[in-house]
Amino acid sequence: MEVSQSTCLFLLFLLTHGLPPEVAAKGQETADGPRAAHEPVLLTDVSAAAEFIAAAEVALIGFFQDLEIPAVSIFQSMVQKYQDVAFGISTNSEVLTHYNITGNAISLFRLVDNEQLDLDNEDVDSIDDSKLSRFIEINSLHFVTEYNPVTAIGLFNSLIPIHLLMMISKTSPGYVENMDRYQKAAKLFQGKILFILVDSDIKENGKVISYFKLRKSKLPALAIYQISDEDWDTLPLAEVSEEKVQSFCDGFLNGKRLPTLLQPVTVEHHVGHPDKPAVRKCFVEPHESSPPATTYSH
Repeated sequence: MEVSQSTCLFLLFLLTHGLPPEVAAKGQETADGPRAAHEPVLLTDVSAAAEFIAAAEVALIGFFQDLEIPAVSIFQSMVQKYQDVAFGISTNSEVLTHYNITGNAISLFRLVDNEQLDLDNEDVDSIDDSKLSRFIEINSLHFVTEYNPVTAIGLFNSLIPIHLLMMISKTSPGYVENMDRYQKAAKLFQGKILFILVDSDIKENGKVISYFKLRKSKLPALAIYQISDEDWDTLPLAEVSEEKVQSFCDGFLNGKRLPTLLQPVTVEHHVGHPDKPAVRKCFVEPHESSPPATTYSH
């Protein structure tokens, strides 16, 4: 879509002066998802920020003291590139304090494990397109995350110790229906298990399939994996159903007989605010990041 000169001038005005309160409120009400906006949503108070974070599987918020710094334009350039991430900006001091931000920061919030991952002043000052893209791609974990060498870093860095992998060809008959049922099951285990999609059509994913001693002819299949002891189990399926996924996961969790695995991951970082995400400071991964020390593709 071609952007008109008047639109560019309007966006420049917004960055310089901010949105009038009534317009900002309307914008927040109509931004129903990450695809609804072509620029970051202006978050003018704590309530708006909390609702924005709760409405998106993955949200990236720029907390800026000054909208004139170079990081702001780099942040804005990511909106069109990552359509499955919701982008917001806030300069409100109460919002920054609420999320434990001092100075300038870029924070990624995700529902799947209730985490807030922060890039603080030093990283924000040196941020560029490549570094911010890398940060987003590594840490954007959804209710179902597609496996690749980049997302593997984020998956193994999550505090959730159990992974469920659905290995399936994305071109197979019934893939869309199977994926829909898998997505629904994933929400039942939020905070307990990370749900992962492994596309068997990708040659490199053959290492993952063979790790679990499966063959492509036996797919689709589920594999559940416990990071700490590398214990795992598999379940070949003719068809993925919400009930079969739930039963398989419950059986693995109960078989462990470890109470800590039966509870969602919750870390109360902010005293008096147990509803807020667990906060971890991050650094920008270099482009040539090494894979995580433990993977299921070795």
